[in-house]
Amino acid sequence: MPRPSSRISGIVPSGKDGWEVHSAAWARKAAGEDIIMLSVGDHDFDTPSETIEACVTAVRGSNHHYTPLPGLPRLRKAMAAASSACTGVETTPDQVIATPGGQAALYAAVQAVLDQGDHAIVVAPYYATYPNTFSAAGASFTVVETPAEDGFQPHADMIRAALRPNTRAILINTPNNPTGAVYSRERLEQLAEVCREHDLWLLSDEVYWTLGGGEHVSPRSLPGMAERTLVINSMSKSHGMTGWRMGWLTGPQEMISLLINLNLVTTYGLPAFISIACAEALENRYGVKEIAERYAARRTVFLDAVRGMNDVTVRGSEGGMYVMLDISAVEPDDEKFAWALLDKENVGVMPGSSFGEAAAGHIRISLCQPEPVLQEAALRLRRFASSYRREAA
Repeated sequence: MPRPSSRISGIVPSGKDGWEVHSAAWARKAAGEDIIMLSVGDHDFDTPSETIEACVTAVRGSNHHYTPLPGLPRLRKAMAAASSACTGVETTPDQVIATPGGQAALYAAVQAVLDQGDHAIVVAPYYATYPNTFSAAGASFTVVETPAEDGFQPHADMIRAALRPNTRAILINTPNNPTGAVYSRERLEQLAEVCREHDLWLLSDEVYWTLGGGEHVSPRSLPGMAERTLVINSMSKSHGMTGWRMGWLTGPQEMISLLINLNLVTTYGLPAFISIACAEALENRYGVKEIAERYAARRTVFLDAVRGMNDVTVRGSEGGMYVMLDISAVEPDDEKFAWALLDKENVGVMPGSSFGEAAAGHIRISLCQPEPVLQEAALRLRRFASSYRREAA
């Protein structure tokens, strides 16, 4: 065949992607083995029934046709209200654009602020798609690690040191995947100062905002930041709708207007019946309180179960759907630890180094299992860590 474009062939570098342990655990579970899957961030429960019924009603109501490029007016109004609550800044419908999932919102944001050859900074640990989303834009990026011993909080001085003359944007995620860290107001204010001083865009992934362990602070609410912040959001985590593929981007009206043109050549609008169901879910907050309470309870149960485990330290883990455990005192090689845990105790977890060097020596635990399963996994982990030390000795 003729050669593909360098743009498409260069999105994902060849070699390991860090998900080998998860893939092996999934295959073994599919083959019938008793594997506890704590490696994937997808809910173990269904979308709230009210949302499903809203979608069924919309389908039966002949909502099968094209929709406006930026999203149905009702949907944009509901998303704007959600953004007002999320970011603390009064948001109008013309400041949001609907996208097929949070990843598409991130892709739109990166395409909006970076030209080929521009540079960005990614604060790590980071969600797995971040680097390749910049690659798809033809942009370079520098990963700035957050120290584990500081709870994975960002350091403005480290970000300043990574700036280049062609730096255009910084990407952050709070509450954070994979660490569960919730960035403090103080650290976000320092980061905002860097953006104002150097005229940078801040891309703020806030898809876990309803699952925080305390006050959610959006950098969009800080002085001088509303005009330079693009907030990525999604229905997936807050409303239990991972497979529905509905997200949105919030930003200055002028930028959102330009991004309508991107939808013209990519999505050409979104499904009407899904849009109506999402609007109703946003308007009525279907499942939001219950999902947040469920993950808060699971986090407490798991952290209580691992408390006092010798040589294993909890890092971050204040919010989101994940717990990050520092296992470096047991085994510095987190991938080796994860493989051994799978082989010996049938527990699948993600090696921390899959998400950047800041998380090396850690494992990420997904809370997407019922409390009894999490308690059993904690027992197996405790047993494994103890026996691993003895065997190593």
